[in-house]
Amino acid sequence: MASALTQGLERIPDQLGYLVISEDGVLASAGELENDEHAAGVIMRMVQTAVKLCMNGSAEPFLKRMSVVFGEHTYMATISGQKVFVVKRHNNPQEAVEV
Repeated sequence: MASALTQGLERIPDQLGYLVISEDGVLASAGELENDEHAAGVIMRMVQTAVKLCMNGSAEPFLKRMSVVFGEHTYMATISGQKVFVVKRHNNPQEAVEV
């Protein structure tokens, strides 16, 4: 079952690890996020808070993705059904454009 949950997550460019989270906890994990229950809890609370803020009386939440960007890495969370798929990616800084 874990392989069906994580299909394609390993192929994301510059990914350092991933989590698949549900209300019940971590369903799958790998890389730098392997067995990281603390990160899973923090990310799940952030997503739940964002969904509550976005609901605004609507029965259907319109939040599908959320990114948290740090200097060297980004956590990207995607909501699908009752699961949250989180990928930690290495940031590739782009060169500044001189005008």
